Amino acid sequence: MADPAEAAEPNQKEKQKNRNKKKAAAVDESELLTVPDGWKEPAFTREDNPKGLLEESSFATLFPKYREAYLKECWPLVQKALSEHYVNATLDLIEGSMTVTTTKKTFDPYAIIRARDLIKLLARSVPFEQAVRILQDDVACDIIKIGSLVRKRDTFIKRRGRLLGPKGSTLKALELLTNCYIMVQGNTVSALGPFSGLKETLMIKRELSKDPELRSQSWERFLPKFKRKNLKKRKEPKKKNTKKEYTPFPPPQPESQIDKELASGEYFLKERQKKRKRVEEIKAKQADAIKKRQEERNKAFIPPKEKPVVKTKKASTEKKIDIEAIKEKVKNAKKKKLGALPVEEVKLKMAADEKKKKKK
Repeated sequence: MADPAEAAEPNQKEKQKNRNKKKAAAVDESELLTVPDGWKEPAFTREDNPKGLLEESSFATLFPKYREAYLKECWPLVQKALSEHYVNATLDLIEGSMTVTTTKKTFDPYAIIRARDLIKLLARSVPFEQAVRILQDDVACDIIKIGSLVRKRDTFIKRRGRLLGPKGSTLKALELLTNCYIMVQGNTVSALGPFSGLKETLMIKRELSKDPELRSQSWERFLPKFKRKNLKKRKEPKKKNTKKEYTPFPPPQPESQIDKELASGEYFLKERQKKRKRVEEIKAKQADAIKKRQEERNKAFIPPKEKPVVKTKKASTEKKIDIEAIKEKVKNAKKKKLGALPVEEVKLKMAADEKKKKKK
């Protein structure tokens, strides 16, 4: 008979081995999920897919009207960048759409997905210099819709302003932390960068919520203050349709011409009397019209009302005139001829003329 204690020892050893194997498997799986630093996936070349693609694939996206001018300028650069991956791109300005399609020379099956992301980023106001990075193997993108997160428009604008920060400082800090390009436009946020950076941008909110100190703090200091005039108010229509009160009774029936004639007594008159009455009504209307026209014509001949004449008051004090002083001035003026030289200057001139005559 075998000892039961000896039989239990190998069972315990087997259980311990199984536990160690499970731990090793768990460690191996965790190591597989993490990508080592500096590791890059080898590039996909034509040798990996020499026969190319069997079917043609295409993607299209619409763009807003304000992006039309920019897309027309940079579209040759877009076509050149996609032609390196053997992908065609067309711009339809009439429909406002961009389309990318594969060709017979396309060997990379993921190139059309990158081209689709490229036209999506261009439609969301991302500049071409940044959007073209999506064609690289180690770059990914994500377009996050934020417009439907909040019902009220003013609350949405405040939260979007919190994401930007004062003078874009918060957005710049996020770009430095995640090594990603982030573009906030309208109701969407476009993020472009490495996979690890995109994961960090999506996990920031969750990481902040784990901190117990930040839960009790007020976030009002980070909120920008907007005036009401920045918000678009709904325009009220000029003509407002007001609903009439409901009544179970139908509207009164309008009076016919016979009813009107019966009420006025015209129905019982003869044809001659009716004609005479109509002629009189017409003449009365014509007389009124002539009278109005005559009044309008006579308006031009009505003189305007004159303003009352304001009488000027006479000066109460008159200046006294010195007659003797005026007489003296007149005497002095008679003595001096107009334009005549003084007596001394005349004597000097006479002496100079005599000297000249003597010399001659």
